[in-house]
Amino acid sequence: LYGSIPLFPELSEGTVDLFSHLIAMINTLALTALLAGVYFIRTDQVDRHRRAMLTAFTLILLFLVFYLWKTGGGFEKAIVAPETVTLVYLVMLAVHIVLSVVAVPVVLYAAILGLTHTPAELRDTAHARVGRVAVAAWSVSLALGIVTYLLLNHVYGWVPRGSEAALLL
Repeated sequence: LYGSIPLFPELSEGTVDLFSHLIAMINTLALTALLAGVYFIRTDQVDRHRRAMLTAFTLILLFLVFYLWKTGGGFEKAIVAPETVTLVYLVMLAVHIVLSVVAVPVVLYAAILGLTHTPAELRDTAHARVGRVAVAAWSVSLALGIVTYLLLNHVYGWVPRGSEAALLL
């Protein structure tokens, strides 16, 4: 049903481009918050860890709003680059997407545990173990998303996915 029901207002190419930059900024901030959260828990700063992880989670929800709005009201971009670069880009994009999917249940599980238990209670749960998997999958996914953004928007060019120019690639 995505795309067939007009849930989002139509976006201009300029707005889609602006949303792409905004999404990359949100993802960069989310990755920074995640890495800060890892540092904080490793240095036994539990309150700061909690705030950093909640910040990352909130930023990802904001990302989701803008991503759905961008693709639902506008379009997705297709890279215009040499064949080898395009292949590397698509592999990175695929890994990014797979890791994003893997991250969702473990991030939700770790977040729910963290929000419903005290720090003392968390020691008796799988929070730390699941959290390590969540942070690894989520961090690599975010990093690859940022790299693919840079390739698509700043190193090479793009066309709207599905346009005739994209089909000629």
